Amino acid sequence: MSAALHFSQSYAEAREKFLAAVEAAGLDNEPHWHPLLGRDGERLAMDVVRQGAAPGAASKLLILSSACHGVEGYCGSGVQIALLRDPSWHAAVKAAGVAVLYIHALNPHGFSFWRRVTQEGVDLNRNFLDFQHHQALPANPGYDEIAAAVVPAHWPPSAADEAVLKDYAARHGERGLQAAMSGGQYAHEQGLFYGGRAPTWSNVTLRHVLEEQGRGAQDIAWIDLHTGLGPSGLGELIWAGRDDAVAIARARQWWGQKVTSIYDGSSTSALLQGLMWGAIFDACPEARYTGVALEYGTVPWSEVTQSLRGDHWLEAHPEAPAELAAQIKQRIRDAFYVDTDEWKQRIVEQAQETAREALRGLGSPA
Repeated sequence: MSAALHFSQSYAEAREKFLAAVEAAGLDNEPHWHPLLGRDGERLAMDVVRQGAAPGAASKLLILSSACHGVEGYCGSGVQIALLRDPSWHAAVKAAGVAVLYIHALNPHGFSFWRRVTQEGVDLNRNFLDFQHHQALPANPGYDEIAAAVVPAHWPPSAADEAVLKDYAARHGERGLQAAMSGGQYAHEQGLFYGGRAPTWSNVTLRHVLEEQGRGAQDIAWIDLHTGLGPSGLGELIWAGRDDAVAIARARQWWGQKVTSIYDGSSTSALLQGLMWGAIFDACPEARYTGVALEYGTVPWSEVTQSLRGDHWLEAHPEAPAELAAQIKQRIRDAFYVDTDEWKQRIVEQAQETAREALRGLGSPA
């Protein structure tokens, strides 16, 4: 089967394909229904499918999740469907004695509406802070300095807006600009990479899923599927956990020295805060954890950020002309989903390899 057949053109189509693949594999789906409807009036859900032993009966668990960042779900969903349709993958899972948890559409609202953020306007992967104890939210003075230029009051941005960003990059470097923009900020609700001031629906729902499905697991691996950073079609394996030298070394034993880290500067990603995988330590504190974000490149970072700036501007200006709105929406989808057969083939091949390496890693001595 061509890899392209696993991918979709809408959230509704992706969910339909996912559920059909689940049924064909003889598995059961547990939908966690979203409170809002999708772009086309469809129901939205974070769908959870378990393969292998039930919670409490499996000591080893592999989590495969998609659409943390909404529109990035076009890629992640295609990967999950490809695995579910692959008999050799099912045989490998059975031989490894590992339970596999497929979480389809962590952020279904963003997936449906072609947005990276949740319905609350929040970057889910900056939203996992300890809001409960009312600790002070992290400051991002770099973003504060450039916020008005990042999402200006008009679109497209003016030369003056671009000059603000160029000046910041001249003083702090391109990596410094990337860190200021993408590291996470908690002061500008309509800005980019906003982490929120309370747990989102996706945050609360995912924590419930992890607590329920991770019960009894002693060894947990997590592959979270993303797009938008790096060379087009290349999947970067970014360590997805705490700054733990032992755990990072274990990840590099499983997947090789190609595993990068935001903590030592080897990743294309900036140092981030409020990261989603921190929830696994709350939900399953006794388990050994090894996780990566599989981050596929699409278009240059400058185009990714430009698409995000436009999308956030559009959300604040619903009165925008229909033609301009359509251009902005198409641009953000294209920034996170390369709709070519060649790109999709490369994505599936790398995901299959990464998932099999995770099975082998889980089979190694704890």
